[in-house]
Parts: sequence; structure tokens; C-alpha cells
Amino acid sequence: MTQLINLPLKNASRQEWVKAFILLGMGIYFVILIANGNLSNYINVRFAWLSYLAAVIFIALGAWQLISLVRGQRHNIHGSGHLSGHLPISWSGILVVGLPLIFATIFPSQPLGADAISGTVSLQAIGGVSTEARLNIPPVERNVLDWLREFDRVDNYAELDGLPVDIVAFVYREPELPETQFMAARFTLSCCVADALAVGMPVEFDEASAWDDGAWVRIQGTLTVSEFRGEPTPVIVPDTIDPTDTPDNPYLYS
Repeated sequence: MTQLINLPLKNASRQEWVKAFILLGMGIYFVILIANGNLSNYINVRFAWLSYLAAVIFIALGAWQLISLVRGQRHNIHGSGHLSGHLPISWSGILVVGLPLIFATIFPSQPLGADAISGTVSLQAIGGVSTEARLNIPPVERNVLDWLREFDRVDNYAELDGLPVDIVAFVYREPELPETQFMAARFTLSCCVADALAVGMPVEFDEASAWDDGAWVRIQGTLTVSEFRGEPTPVIVPDTIDPTDTPDNPYLYS
């Protein structure tokens, strides 16, 4: 009878150890993301404080669980053999809880890029800022999202013809684009990568095919109104295109 009662206790104790290490592992992983600057690969920077809080909570819970186990603090056992006050969790349940940590360990942190897009990218601005705020951004300081918001603002694209452009984006080729065009694309986030959306501006020049999909580039040139997807659209005609590193904040925030 004693053996029958001790069996679930031993099994539950193993599960508690595993849960403790998963909690600590999650907390440590958040700390690593924060320390190496990769947190921005997953979340809008304005919500970063939630990750700091999560790191503290995970580490505190994991440490409390470990201390309790080391001290031998066990729950009372009912006649059923289950731990008092807790519903048992199966190994499969623990595996599900631990999957995010497993995947995070196997797959290195990296921002979304061209390989995360299928089909076309949006030419529409996501989110909004006031008209005054947009107009106060000089053309050469506008990013892709700023320009798309400017496209939405103007009544006639001719107003934008000839304006200077200086943007950082990655190269993406939509399936139907000719060899002389590619999209200067970025992902926008409202909260986290779960709501990420690819937006972009068309680029047109004879040597467009020389640039690989996914390459991060700095494009300097001018806007011209041309036909794109069957409609008049501001298109970048580059003067120079230079390879560049992935930005510290790879996403644009709406």
C-alpha cells in the first residue's frame, strides 16, 4: 500500500522538477533576448516592459519551485494518491508548455524577412499618425511606412514626383514582377510578430535582377509616378543601392 502511494508522489516530484526548470529556462531566455537586443525580433519595442516583467515572474516562480523541492516541502497526499490542492499534469502537458522553449533553443532568433512572405506585399499604410506629424518628416528621413502614409494623404501622386528617397529595406520579388522591378519591403508590427504585415514600395531599374531576395539594402533615389499593378503608383528610381546590415529594429511600428 505504501508503495502505491509513493509512486504518484515520485512521479509528481519528477514533474515538479521539470516544471521548475522550464520556468527558469523561460525566464533566462527572456533575459538573453533582452541582453543581446533580439527582443525586437518578436515584439513592438513599446511593449518591451512586458517581457522584462515576464522574465522576473518566470525566474521567481522557477526559483520558488526549486527551493521548495530542495527543502522537501511536499503537499499532503489524499487517499487517491494525488497531491493536495493540485490537479496532476501529464508529461504530454509539460511537453506542450515547454515547446516554446524547445523551439527557441533549436531555432535562433531572427527577424521576419523575404522568406516569410508569400504573394504580394501591401501598398497601404497600416495604422496612422496625424497629417501634421507626417508633413514634419523631411522626405529623406521617411521610412517605407512614412512614405505609404504620404501616398494615402495626397490627392494627386504628381505632388510626389521627383521627391528624394533614402530608405532601408529588404528586397522582395513578387511572383508577377518583371526583372526590372522589386519591392523595397519592411514588416510592420502593432504588437508582436503575430500581427506582422509586409508593406513595401516598388523599385524599378535595369539592374534590379542583380539583387537577391531578402538582401537588406539602402536605396537612395527619387520618386516617379509609373504604372504598377495596373494603376498609377509612386515608384522609386534609384540613384544608388548599397548593401547594409539588418537594422537594430527590423520592424516598423504602426
